[in-house]
Amino acid sequence: MQLQFYTNNLTYMFDVFLQIDSTAANLATDAKVESLWSLLGKGGPLMIPLGILFALAVYFFIERLLVIKKAAAVDNNFMKGIRQHILNGDLSAAKALAQQTDNPSAKMIEKGLLRVGKPIDAIEKSMDNVGKLEMYKLEKNLNIISVIARIAPLFGFVGTIIGLVMLLKEFATISNPSISQIADAMYIKLITSATGLIIGMLSFMGHSYLDTQINKLSNEMESCSNELIDILQEPTR
Repeated sequence: MQLQFYTNNLTYMFDVFLQIDSTAANLATDAKVESLWSLLGKGGPLMIPLGILFALAVYFFIERLLVIKKAAAVDNNFMKGIRQHILNGDLSAAKALAQQTDNPSAKMIEKGLLRVGKPIDAIEKSMDNVGKLEMYKLEKNLNIISVIARIAPLFGFVGTIIGLVMLLKEFATISNPSISQIADAMYIKLITSATGLIIGMLSFMGHSYLDTQINKLSNEMESCSNELIDILQEPTR
């Protein structure tokens, strides 16, 4: 009985310690979040446009990412099906397969199939035109992220410069400002520069990632186009 009593007490105390530890961790997290927001709030009025730039960068990154992911969803058997239908002489089935597949490569192939019977150069040109249009759709709004990556640090530097000018004007009225006062004030004024640089770096990395994915899609589209030309020329070899 005594052993059971001590065991129950130890279990209860362990649960209490876990609850205290969890509560302390939550309070520490809340304090960090609150201090972060209060710190950002000290950056001055230019923190507002920086916040807007960050929100725009996140929005357009997610929007472009979803579009690119959808365009990249290509069935590996798509071109095999196109080849099989063409070699079987069933051009209508090949066109139907291309129409049912919703991605840039399929739209290029569909355009090429619609031009079957014309010279190969005309088929290639028609697919190239569709490819350029699809690439334009993929790259739409991508420049906005690039612009944000460039101007966000500039906004941060402007905020710091304005803050330092106002700071020097304020300290000019103080007879003997201490070094700690100057350091603390300058530390606050550098918040905008740090924020602008962080937003710029994140936007640049996001733009680079999306640009890499678009280049991969471009290579896949070119590969599909070349494969269709090879298929169309295969019976004449």
